[in-house]
Amino acid sequence: MRKKVVAGNWKCNTTLQEGVELAKAVNQVVAEKGAKDVVVVLGTPFTHLTSVISAIDSKRIGVAAQNCAAEAKGAFTGEVSASMVKSTGAEYVILGH
Repeated sequence: MRKKVVAGNWKCNTTLQEGVELAKAVNQVVAEKGAKDVVVVLGTPFTHLTSVISAIDSKRIGVAAQNCAAEAKGAFTGEVSASMVKSTGAEYVILGH
């Protein structure tokens, strides 16, 4: 049976502290409900990735960057490469939205 994916893209919302608190709350709900047939993914701002990953049970919840540059590196101000996303511990990226 295929698992359903439930992903929340936070867009340009929450400060870092608010984001960590939200992630902890989602983590608690997922732990209580035991969402075994659902993949839960939090799409956080890039600035939140490492802190959110540290605040959740990564066996129950995945974390996504909200975007990723096509370039691996270079003079692309404000862009985030796939290797930069991966280095945070995030497993997903939301592209093409």
